[in-house]
Amino acid sequence: MASGEHEYRVNVEWIGNEGSGTSGYRAYGRNHEIRVDGKPAIPGSADPAFRGDASRWNPEDLLVASASACHKLWYLHLCAEAGVVVERYRDDALGTMIDTATEGRFTRIVLRPHVTIRAGGDVALAEHLHHTAHEKCYIANSVNFPIECEPVIETIDV
Repeated sequence: MASGEHEYRVNVEWIGNEGSGTSGYRAYGRNHEIRVDGKPAIPGSADPAFRGDASRWNPEDLLVASASACHKLWYLHLCAEAGVVVERYRDDALGTMIDTATEGRFTRIVLRPHVTIRAGGDVALAEHLHHTAHEKCYIANSVNFPIECEPVIETIDV
């Protein structure tokens, strides 16, 4: 595993100028493209509540997805090291954000991973590894609100 400092270069380009720039709050689109060299572009916008395009990813979606994906990657790594064979993994994550006249912020994310492990695997260990994954998750360690995990573990004969 690589250690040390890592940099992530991301280009976000606003493509929402509808002819008059930001001459008024309703005068411009919120659409943008998120790019990283060598990867497909991600179509982005604001949440529809903030005049965004519902068909595009918004920053709030991406934050919840980042927390979920980071946890999953750590979890799969830890399971592989521990001999727990994961056959399927799906997370129905939920992020909660408040938006008032004085502040806007996330208050929590709840991860709800549904994990299927190979029959004969240690279900208790598989559940415990979610706690370890949470402790190691870069995203969870970087935010100022709780990220909770409510895993469900099943077994399957292969």
